[in-house]
Amino acid sequence: MTISYTLLPRDPEARSPQQFDDVVEYRSANSPATSNRSRIVGVDTLDAVAPDAACSTRCKWRGKGLLMIASSRWQFLGYHAGSPAASGESSPAWAVTYFEKTLFTPAGLDIYARTAAGLPEGLVVEIKSGLRTIGGAVAELADQIFEVPRSV
Repeated sequence: MTISYTLLPRDPEARSPQQFDDVVEYRSANSPATSNRSRIVGVDTLDAVAPDAACSTRCKWRGKGLLMIASSRWQFLGYHAGSPAASGESSPAWAVTYFEKTLFTPAGLDIYARTAAGLPEGLVVEIKSGLRTIGGAVAELADQIFEVPRSV
């Protein structure tokens, strides 16, 4: 599975929130490796939580095409851009999102990795531990995170 975000042009004079294209591509587990990938395409709009907010990580997604009737709200909870470590090993890039319940899905958490190999198990344990400290629904969902099977 891959997720790509592309910033859309914005007129700063219009005071409209930033939008970006959101493309999810995936192949189901029982599809042959040579089959075409399925796509879910939509547009994310940053929520203007408060007029004086310096930064918002909350978004509203709206599907395109046949998925135009679908929408969801989600937000970034944390990320690490990745960096080389002093020992020569690199620290992998990752991001965590929380998404609210919709007509089609329950609320949930996703941990994204920039590499197809995923994240080291110890790092996933650390991220889950950090999510538990947030409390509430996020803490409850942290224990339900599971790894999606992937082919590398």
